[in-house]
Amino acid sequence: MCTGIEGVHFDSREIREGYLFVARRGVRADGHAFINKAIAAGAVAVLVEELPAELLPGVVYARCADSSAALGIVAANFYGNPSRELKLVGVTGTNGKTTTATLLYELMLLAGHRAGLLSTVCNCIDGERFETTCTTPDALEINKLMRAMVDSGCRYCFMEVSSHALDQRRVSGLAFDGAIFSNITHDHLDYHGTFKEYIQAKKTFFDNLPKEAFALTNADDKNGAVMLQNSAARKYSYACKRAADFTGRAIERHLDGTMLSLNGHNVWVRLVGDFNTYNLLAVYAAARLLDFPDEVILPAMSRLKPVDGRFETMLSREGVMAIVDYAHTPDALENVLSTIGRLKGAGNRVITVVGAGGDRDRSKRPVMAVAACRYSDQVVLTSDNPRGEEPMAIIEEMYAGVPREMQERVTRICNREEAIRAALTLARSGDIVLVAGKGHENYQEIKGVKYPFDDKKVIRNLFNKS
Repeated sequence: MCTGIEGVHFDSREIREGYLFVARRGVRADGHAFINKAIAAGAVAVLVEELPAELLPGVVYARCADSSAALGIVAANFYGNPSRELKLVGVTGTNGKTTTATLLYELMLLAGHRAGLLSTVCNCIDGERFETTCTTPDALEINKLMRAMVDSGCRYCFMEVSSHALDQRRVSGLAFDGAIFSNITHDHLDYHGTFKEYIQAKKTFFDNLPKEAFALTNADDKNGAVMLQNSAARKYSYACKRAADFTGRAIERHLDGTMLSLNGHNVWVRLVGDFNTYNLLAVYAAARLLDFPDEVILPAMSRLKPVDGRFETMLSREGVMAIVDYAHTPDALENVLSTIGRLKGAGNRVITVVGAGGDRDRSKRPVMAVAACRYSDQVVLTSDNPRGEEPMAIIEEMYAGVPREMQERVTRICNREEAIRAALTLARSGDIVLVAGKGHENYQEIKGVKYPFDDKKVIRNLFNKS
């Protein structure tokens, strides 16, 4: 650990005696406005992009071009650069990050190695789970967790790397041994502004890899090759539809699992859907690039379980199947529904419950509704996490995209629990009800308050009462 500085933080409210305050420019506030408050709280040093007009005695001021990027380097140094003591692999892309990173983590545990995980669902250190609030934590939290991983004997760490984190330099200072690109589709345009900027944010991850690292991309995604254009890392590809370094395909598809061919090796897995074929292929490829042999990887893959809130299935006594999935983009929703369509029995129906988050990319709302209608016999549009917006206004924006000929199959119910109840009531034996958008989340955020809400618990309660 670093000496001379007792602690580091970018939030003036967290500053204590002997701390370094990093004045970074955030999305909602500029840390430079809180420099004097941090000093009053005990900061003995300040890292800034712009020096304040008044320099107070007894305080060290350091200036840099980008304090967000500098924070990552400072955090890494303060915690003794733990990422250099781990085999660190990051996963980026619109869909599949959580599943790919989590399955890699689980694979390492099954192979007998200690490992850590930083993901949307949870952060884990060698089997112990910790709460998480965002896909990629801030630089201080990342390095703190990685130091705990190293101290616990972990050799590997797998983490989701979001576009927000890349743009905000949260992974600055980390020593990555590998990076995986899953895919890129319509999402987060509320933050990035344009799809081009969204792609560029993802691409910077690969641009900054060292030459010793591996860069693994999905060759079936039209932007897969773009990710590697300027990367100095060792370049590899995976694909299900074309030639690649690692290839895979589904041989048999069932509601309880899939028989896969991975580079010519057949393996039964407990995950469902062509989208999971890509996730599992990425896991297989990454494990091979980490020098694990097939005889270790393949048996472990057959023991992997679905990730929390990702295509989780429940069956009622009456034979109605409910599926909870985190799908919250048009592409993810279409992938899940097309998978269900291929697996459902003849004459059985698909009923979808779906909403859209508030204070986020509004342009995807009507597209989500159209995707739901295209693959479903009945659709219930409902509230997701409305945040600061009116739930019914979000639902109406979704409904506005539904073509006239599809409108008769759409119901609008603002209360999410009532929407799930209505969908399950409509269902008959053999039908499949998809509840999409929230997956693992155990809350619903309304007007700044997170209320307890869990799609899976709601479904189980309704099934038990039926």
